[in-house]
Amino acid sequence: MAATLGRFNGLRLLKSTPALNLQQAKNLGTASSWANNNKKLIGAVGAITGGVGALLFALEQSVQASGSEVHSPAQPWNHKGLFSALDHQGIRRGYEVYKQVCSACHSMQYIAYRNLVGVSHTEAEAKSEAEQIMVKDGPDDQGNYYTRPGKLSDYFPSPYPNEEAARAANNGAYPPDLSYIVSARKGGEDYIFSLLTGYHEAPAGVVLREGQYFNPYFPGGAISMAQVLYNEVIEYEDGTPPTQSQLAKDVATFLKWTSEPEHDDRKSLLIKVIGILGFLTAISYYIKRHKWSTLKSRKIVFVPKEK
Repeated sequence: MAATLGRFNGLRLLKSTPALNLQQAKNLGTASSWANNNKKLIGAVGAITGGVGALLFALEQSVQASGSEVHSPAQPWNHKGLFSALDHQGIRRGYEVYKQVCSACHSMQYIAYRNLVGVSHTEAEAKSEAEQIMVKDGPDDQGNYYTRPGKLSDYFPSPYPNEEAARAANNGAYPPDLSYIVSARKGGEDYIFSLLTGYHEAPAGVVLREGQYFNPYFPGGAISMAQVLYNEVIEYEDGTPPTQSQLAKDVATFLKWTSEPEHDDRKSLLIKVIGILGFLTAISYYIKRHKWSTLKSRKIVFVPKEK
C-alpha cells in the first residue's frame, strides 16, 4: 500500500497545486484577456480612422480653394444661436419678396399654403393668399376638368408648365426649385444673401455670353439670372424700408424656413432634452452620493465559527 502511494506521488497525481495569485485570476476573465490582446488593433483602427478623416477634410479644403467662385462670408443671422428661433416677421416679409419677385421664374413645388399657417400667416390670411391663384382640378361628374380658386391644401404654383418651357424662357437655363435651396447649396443662407447682393460689372478678361451676368459668388462667375433685387423694388406691408440688403435678408430667412420647417421645433426640443438630462443627472448624483456609496464602500468580513 505504501509503495502504491509512493508511485502516485511520483506521478504527481496526489500533489496539491499552488493557489492562483490575484493577477493570474484576473487574467482568466474573457473580457480582460480580449482587451489586452487587442489594444494594439484598436489603436491601429483609431489611427487609421483619424488619418482618413484628416485626409477627407484636407481634400475638401483643397477643392474649395481651387474653385473659381468667391466664398460667401458668414452673416450675423438671428437664428444662428443654439436656442435662437427664426425671425417670423422676416419669414413673412421674405414670402412677400418671393411672391412678388422670385415666383416669376422659380417654383416651390413642395410648399403648400397650409404650411404658412402659424408661422407667418393666420389661417384666414393663408386662405386669402391661396384664393389668389387658380388651380386646374377635376374631373367632375361629367368627366371635365375645371379651374377653381386655390385652397390651403394646394401647393405654390409653378411659373412654367414644364422644364422645357422654363429653359426656353431663360436662354436654356433652368431656374431651380427653391423649396430646399438653402439646404442644397453650400453656405446655406449666407450663399443666398451673397448671391442676391453680389452682382458686379465683369472684370477685364471675363467673357460673358448674351444673357449672362457676372456674380463672383456663383460657380464660374457667369450666371443667367439677372439682378432682381434693388432698393424699393417692392413695398413691405409692415412699412419696413425695402433696401436691397433687407430684401435679400428676408427672402434668405424665408428660404431657410422652407428648407428646414422643423427648425424652431428642433431647438425647442433641444431645450426640453437639456432640462430632462439635467434633472436625471441631479437624481443620479443624489442616488450615487447618498444611496449607492454606502453599499459600494461597505466591508463584508467572513468570520468562521469557532470549533
